Amino acid sequence: MDPLARKALERLLKSADKHEAGVAIRLPALTASGLADYHALRSLKAKEDFESVMAYGQAEGAIKVQRPRHDPLGLIERIELVDVAKVALLLGEVPHSTRVQSARQLFGARLEAHPVLLDVLARWEKLKRVRGTGPDEAADWVMACEVIDYCRAQVELGNTEIPVRDASARLFKDSKRIESLVASLDVLLSGSTEDQARPDPEVLQELGLYREEQPVRMAGYVLVRRERGEFPLDRPYGALPPSTVLGLGSIPSKVLTIENQTTFHVTARQLCDSDALCIFTGGMPSPAWRAMYIRLLMGLPAGIPVHHWGDIDEGGFRIAAFLSRCAAEAGQVLQPWKMRPSDIPKSQQRPAAPSVVERMAKYASEAGWHDLALELASTKTVAEQEG
Repeated sequence: MDPLARKALERLLKSADKHEAGVAIRLPALTASGLADYHALRSLKAKEDFESVMAYGQAEGAIKVQRPRHDPLGLIERIELVDVAKVALLLGEVPHSTRVQSARQLFGARLEAHPVLLDVLARWEKLKRVRGTGPDEAADWVMACEVIDYCRAQVELGNTEIPVRDASARLFKDSKRIESLVASLDVLLSGSTEDQARPDPEVLQELGLYREEQPVRMAGYVLVRRERGEFPLDRPYGALPPSTVLGLGSIPSKVLTIENQTTFHVTARQLCDSDALCIFTGGMPSPAWRAMYIRLLMGLPAGIPVHHWGDIDEGGFRIAAFLSRCAAEAGQVLQPWKMRPSDIPKSQQRPAAPSVVERMAKYASEAGWHDLALELASTKTVAEQEG
């Protein structure tokens, strides 16, 4: 195909995709500005090559070519799109809407298991990309769903810590494939296309996958029961493999989990000589961490406060809702610590989008913090834990 004619038809197809997506209002057509390069041609053969392509496209019912009324043999003035599928066929391409529909069919029953995929499709329909992917990468999202299913099945079997490359080799015969799917995994796990991207290790950790196994960090003058005995935690904190932590050898005055590393280190130095137990979650905790947390809480008598301190944002309250379910499994009730907007200086607060506020309030309610959910809906702000 004549290169200039191909360029013009590609531009027409792109306009058609925008029109079908509702992004552009005008009907797809090439006018004087879109035909400027053709009008500027000085070679008769070059013009004929361009026009022969357009004549073929019109004969195939893909486009409509308009020339001056007073000069039927004059230069083409306007090219209108008639059939987007036929234009795509001329170019050897697939219309965007068809690619999105193919992605929808590929997702199939996974749309019910992962409703966020509906949001992914909706963004693709509007010609938006999700974490750098479009409908042509739909197969990657299916693979990410398979990773989640595999990891959850492993947790059910008691395998809470799995080297990511071992899992990837078993699933896909490619030891690095899972690591290329982290962006999709992050969206599927968070259930939102609008959340900020998390670090790769944190996403993998939530599934029980690791590149390098991470110990759990705990602080406080508390005895921890382990496989080889009961030992007090070091100052300012101790780091232990979560699977080796069997329970508590002494009763702490309270248990406080902390989402962020900087805040944990500061708090650990403050509480290391007290009988309060402070535990770093490392973002969304891993299955091994969660199992350890439940074991610790099950050893607490009634009345010992159990708190969580995290970011005042969507991710922070999602973690809190998750920990609340763990606490409930151990017969405890999780309470927020410094997670109310009123706890944060106004100078550290930022306005939040309505969709973010809605999800924050949803997760706070799931954690059982209904009054806090109302406060979030009223203040409409977010803040980092360090604030």
